[in-house]
Amino acid sequence: MPKMKSHKGAQQRFKITATGKVLRMKGQKSHLRRRKPNRVKNQYDKMLPMSPALASHIKEALPYGLPG
Repeated sequence: MPKMKSHKGAQQRFKITATGKVLRMKGQKSHLRRRKPNRVKNQYDKMLPMSPALASHIKEALPYGLPG
């Protein structure tokens, strides 16, 4: 049986921690260039945990976790 391939889009967007949690970034970051204070822009740089229901779909797309 051949090896399963990781979904490359999911590989770039999500991170799986050592304990198995799936982390995501906030969306719409590219729309914050003008007229927003740096305090607001920095809130979009944090990794947030996903809900367990959606995390199961990401784990299917990344069968071996993330390389590295």
